[in-house]
Amino acid sequence: MMASATVMRALTALKEGRFVLVYDADGREEETDMVIASEFVSSGAVRAMRRDAGGLVCTTADPRIRESLGLPFLAEVFMGMADRYPVMKELMPNDIPYDVKSAFSITINHRKTFTGITDDDRAMTIKEFAELSRNAIQQEDGWGKREFGKGFRAPGHVHLLNTTDRILETRFGHTELSTALVIMAGLVPSATVCEMMGDDGKALRKTSARAYADKHGLVYLEGAEVVTAWREFQHKG
Repeated sequence: MMASATVMRALTALKEGRFVLVYDADGREEETDMVIASEFVSSGAVRAMRRDAGGLVCTTADPRIRESLGLPFLAEVFMGMADRYPVMKELMPNDIPYDVKSAFSITINHRKTFTGITDDDRAMTIKEFAELSRNAIQQEDGWGKREFGKGFRAPGHVHLLNTTDRILETRFGHTELSTALVIMAGLVPSATVCEMMGDDGKALRKTSARAYADKHGLVYLEGAEVVTAWREFQHKG
């Protein structure tokens, strides 16, 4: 089965540095994220996510990036601190209502940023992270880890998200969905995402997210469409 026309339009949009909207699934988070390829993030893109989405601006890392840079899952870091700080054991995310494991890794700022939170600063951090990732996954002998430390500090204002080892096999969150899209588009395997929030204190309704996509000429995708396209992509690979 070929990827749907909608998925193909989304891949084209991502390659052109534009946003796409991705809804995960009914019965899961039931949220729509604004998604853009990390390598194309600009100050304007961060501003659009902050203004029009309103959730947390996060940047994903596929398993190759995670391995090359040595990115931990934050929950595992916290567990490693539990002997010294027993409260960390009590705070373990073992009751997430929509999934079995948190994707969160560390937070970072690029060392050339000032506070790290401005649109300009976050855009710099994300673009430089994508560029480092592009190079790191092609290097060996710990190059990526060394360069990561030279260029970035933690904690910071950009939240990193790690995909699962086998993308879209056991976890079907926006971390995996968005990363699968940029991989299929032939881009650096990192996406930057932000949840779309409504004015009622809840996630933006699916109908409202679709209306936003129509108004702004953006592709709107259901998670199931991405999963189908990804499985076909993997089969061909």
